[in-house]
Amino acid sequence: MKKLVLTGAAGRIGKILRDPLSKLCDQLVTTDIVGDIGPLLPNETFVSADLADMPAMMDLLKGADMVAHFGAIVDEAPFEDLLGPNFIGAYNIWEAAYQNGVRRVIYASSIHAVGMYPKNECIGMDAPHRPDGFYGLAKCFAEDLGRMYWDKRGLEAVCLRILSCAPVGNARALGSWLSDGDAVHLVERAIDTPVTGFSIIYGVSANDRCPVDNSKAAFLGYRPRDNAEQFAHKILAETGPHDASDPGQMCHGGPFAKIDIGQGAKSLLNIPDED
Repeated sequence: MKKLVLTGAAGRIGKILRDPLSKLCDQLVTTDIVGDIGPLLPNETFVSADLADMPAMMDLLKGADMVAHFGAIVDEAPFEDLLGPNFIGAYNIWEAAYQNGVRRVIYASSIHAVGMYPKNECIGMDAPHRPDGFYGLAKCFAEDLGRMYWDKRGLEAVCLRILSCAPVGNARALGSWLSDGDAVHLVERAIDTPVTGFSIIYGVSANDRCPVDNSKAAFLGYRPRDNAEQFAHKILAETGPHDASDPGQMCHGGPFAKIDIGQGAKSLLNIPDED
């Protein structure tokens, strides 16, 4: 590719993706609302921009072949807080991509689009939306937006329903973990698969306790290698008995399924600090 755009470059997954994505294109353009992301790669250009600013997104995507859209507020929050970056921002990316002739949008969706399903239901990518809050609702909106732009305008999209891409720190993560290496592999396959149309795939590693089914997305070539079972003995030794009546323990969305709509939930995930 000549030009690849990555939004959300200052986020955790954005930082992981910058170097490998730079190897897939002549020019990597990264963006975030922050003013600086530190030293840049040799073929990387950084643009500080607001996803809710349509003219900025139009300029950003000029001449781009694809866009990996990972920018958003990554937590449950009041609707008014999410409206700009998560809802309007998604529309701006798709519309700017269409106007600029971009071939494909790779979108960081989330398990929270279907977070209210019980974990003992192994859901596939064709499960109807069942969001666990406004954050999940934004993911539903963007997935439907992507499907509509494919159906009506021929703009391809791969929606990555990421379960949890962070160090394993709780029992839920034994099934939901997406390792850094598998995250890179997932995005690479979303980019280099010749034809995708509109596709949904779960972003999860090869965990023994994986609660979702990716079989219908096998054509994308995503073959995860890592398994959270290596952490099971330690995690389960530290975890008390689970309560089957607690939606925070029983549902795919974890704490997001338990808290009231609009209340932050990320702090309840018990994600270990990273060095």
